[in-house]
Amino acid sequence: MASIITATTTSGLTQSADNSGVLQLASGTGNLVTVPSVTGTAMVSGNMPAFSAYLNSAQTLSSNTFTKITLNAEEYDTANAFDSTTNYRFTPQVAGYYQFNMQISIATTTCNIIPTLYKNGTAYIRSSNLQTTSESVSGSWMVYLNGSTDYVELWASISTGQGLSTGISNSSRTNLQGFLVRTA
Repeated sequence: MASIITATTTSGLTQSADNSGVLQLASGTGNLVTVPSVTGTAMVSGNMPAFSAYLNSAQTLSSNTFTKITLNAEEYDTANAFDSTTNYRFTPQVAGYYQFNMQISIATTTCNIIPTLYKNGTAYIRSSNLQTTSESVSGSWMVYLNGSTDYVELWASISTGQGLSTGISNSSRTNLQGFLVRTA
């Protein structure tokens, strides 16, 4: 047996039984949240960790050396899980699968650049190695994080030592963004 809890304008909260095996929270006739009959966690808008961090001051990378990007500013950080002052890393407190999107922009010179997502201090996945001039290289990955000790950082290697383009009052140039897709 399951329940449907509905908020109506005439009766307030009402409860009705059905045989679906799920709990539904509804407003009028539209379902807002359905909790499945299997065990698990229902995520609702507002409690899913998300962040956007970016480089807002000059950083020069040495040739052919992987270097951590000092993402020293935040556009937003809903769970206060990104450290933009010391370690420049995202350490979530909720275990699950996270989507990460990154972009690295170089200042002027044509070069090869390899943006890399590090997990727990080790290269985890690399994006394309592109030859570019004053352009951006981007990548996107989904990564499992345990919610207690795992963390991710943005690193890059560049074939010709030079500066990275910084954010222009937002995260539009060199950045890393992430959000929880679903809990584990």
